[in-house]
Amino acid sequence: MRKIIVVPYVDRWPEMFEAESLLIKTLLGGMAKDVHHIGSTSVPGLSAKPVIDMLLEVSDINELDKYHSAMAHAGYVARGENGIAGRRYFIKGGDQRSHQVHAFAVGDMQVLRHLAFRDYLRRNKDIAEEYAEIKHAAVLVSRNDAHRYSALKAKFIERHQQLALAV
Repeated sequence: MRKIIVVPYVDRWPEMFEAESLLIKTLLGGMAKDVHHIGSTSVPGLSAKPVIDMLLEVSDINELDKYHSAMAHAGYVARGENGIAGRRYFIKGGDQRSHQVHAFAVGDMQVLRHLAFRDYLRRNKDIAEEYAEIKHAAVLVSRNDAHRYSALKAKFIERHQQLALAV
C-alpha cells in the first residue's frame, strides 16, 4: 500500500523532471509535442508528495496508446483515462511512486488548467503556503486514503484554479 506523505520542497525536483522529460521525449519521438512540469513539485518552495507530475502534450491522444510498450520499457504502467476523459495516465514506481504522466492532446482544456494553476501558485507565494498547510492537514486526517486526501484539497484547488484561469 502506498503511504501518503508531504515533504518540504526538494531542490532536485526540477532536475528529476528534466531527466525524465528527456527520456519520454526520446521514447515517444515526434509523438511528444511538449512536456511540462506540473503539480506541487513544480512550484519552488512548496511542500509536496515526492512524486514528479508531468503533463505530456501529444497531437493525437489515441495514437499514444500504441506507445504503451515503450512507456513500459521505461518503467511506466498505463492506467488509461483513470477517471478523466481524454487523458492517458501513466505511473512509475509502484508503491514507491516517483513519477506520474498526465497526457492530453494539444489544446485540451486540461492542459490550460494545469499550467494556469501551476503558474498561479508560482506567482502567489502566500497562496502556495496556504496550500501547503492544507496538504499537511489532509495527510494527517486522510490516514493514507488517497481519495480522501484529494477530496480534502479539492475546494481549495477548484477555487484557485478558477482564479488562475480568470487572470
